[in-house]
Amino acid sequence: MKYDFTSIMDRRGHDALAVDAIGNPGGFAPGAPAEGFDVIPMWVADMNFPTAPSITQAVAERLQHPAFGYFSPRKEYFDSIIRWHCHRHGEEAVKDLVPECIGYENGVLGGVVSALNVFCSRGDNVLVHTPTYIGFTNTLRNNGYRIVHSPLLYEETGPGKGNWRMDFDDMEQKIRDHHIHAAIFCSPHNPCGRVWDREELERAFAIFEKYDVKVVSDEIWSDLILEGYRHIPVQSVSSYAHENTVALYAPSKTFNLAGLVGSYHIIYNRTLRERVRKEASLCHYNEMNVLSMHALIGAYTPEGEAWLDELRQVLTGNVRYAADFIRSHFEGVTLAEPEGTYMLFPDCTGWCTEHGKTLQELEDLCWNCGTALQDGKMFNGSCHLRINLALPLSRVQEAMDRLDRYVFNR
Repeated sequence: MKYDFTSIMDRRGHDALAVDAIGNPGGFAPGAPAEGFDVIPMWVADMNFPTAPSITQAVAERLQHPAFGYFSPRKEYFDSIIRWHCHRHGEEAVKDLVPECIGYENGVLGGVVSALNVFCSRGDNVLVHTPTYIGFTNTLRNNGYRIVHSPLLYEETGPGKGNWRMDFDDMEQKIRDHHIHAAIFCSPHNPCGRVWDREELERAFAIFEKYDVKVVSDEIWSDLILEGYRHIPVQSVSSYAHENTVALYAPSKTFNLAGLVGSYHIIYNRTLRERVRKEASLCHYNEMNVLSMHALIGAYTPEGEAWLDELRQVLTGNVRYAADFIRSHFEGVTLAEPEGTYMLFPDCTGWCTEHGKTLQELEDLCWNCGTALQDGKMFNGSCHLRINLALPLSRVQEAMDRLDRYVFNR
């Protein structure tokens, strides 16, 4: 491979929440490991790889000019986004994408709130699939919205294997019974890793159209599709989806740029985007960082695309290795192998029941041997772990070996 996905970075002391927060009391980070174990960071959803060289080069070039005052987004910013979406999703899927449709957001969750403030009144019910990204849960509750969950269905497909499906009947019933007019959609799904196919998207949006439900679609993971699958922008599946969806994207998940801050929305309906932009402007702080602009321009280049294609190969290999290892070594653990993202969401109900352990006790065992994975209850998983596999394969292998020796088969 041309790019480095094998070196183990020492992130300690370099402003990395993934390692520096571990063991801090009162937070949501994993506990510190026992003596003799180093930390393998497998919890917060960022990557333990150096970012694409084209990004550091673009930022370094901008740093050569010593002024960082007020600015406006340059033409290259919008051109880069349009070119990127055409290359990644096909020109037909984004044929109407022009600069006017693109708007900056400090973060995807800020964009969720701005859109809901247009779609709803505080106190309204909002449909959300469960398992649920914790950011949706906290954001909706903190801003006065009521969450109505529609559970995804887990279907077993073999020993220890399964897949997640939308329950369309439940979605329609919840929308009808709770008078819902706004939904949060996650594509690919976090934390389950489903990459929704066109038929599923069309069925979901037919229901949304039937009840005039407006949609906020979080597509921040849309670049991180594992080999053999394809992301379909939800706005491309129907005319209703095109005109009634606020889609949210960012290079931050793809290229590990969360510390630079910067997301964007795509809204095709002129009236809707003007209202969303008005909402986003009310805090007077939804403004782009000049370095994050140049980072996006550096990311959305042919070199950034080549780096991403290699990354997808690495992540696909990591996911398949870990999933196969878990199924063959950890009896009582079931797993839907993700189709996108780099997160696993295994269900440990059978193992915990057999061994008389709570999920917290299981997590403590994992943390003690330095495998710093995440509590799935925060994502409405009943007895799930959430495991980040965006590390060099050697670290994934070491983590699985530790889990085998010190946790599941000790």
